Amino acid sequence: MDCIFCKIVNGDIPSARVYEDDDFIAILDIRPVNLGHTLLIPKKHFRNVLDTDVEIGSKIYPVLTKLCNAIKDALNCDGLNVIQNIEAAGGQEVFHSHIHIIPRYKDDGLRFTKKHKEYKSTDEMQEFAKKIAEKLS
Repeated sequence: MDCIFCKIVNGDIPSARVYEDDDFIAILDIRPVNLGHTLLIPKKHFRNVLDTDVEIGSKIYPVLTKLCNAIKDALNCDGLNVIQNIEAAGGQEVFHSHIHIIPRYKDDGLRFTKKHKEYKSTDEMQEFAKKIAEKLS
């Protein structure tokens, strides 16, 4: 498989690893939004959260919590962004599931600048909720 994250997991490409267990690695992003920007990556290849199996999915949150606390304590940052980009339209560039943990500082200048959308009415909002809920049944 020609996947950069699989190559990193296998040790074929060097990385700055901050965490590793049987299922995950965490590395520093080589193009950080802020210094200390970390990627949590399942060792097993999944395209993104849409096809990640339940076993790995159930294990990721405890590791994510541990990493977030370590990053916040080590870097003395004011907050964090935890982001997973899904598919190209969602900003995914590497198609191996991973989560970005980005240290944030009060005056770091980073902002999500897109204008928020608004529902036309509470009825429209309920229609969206219904469509999503039906897919969970």
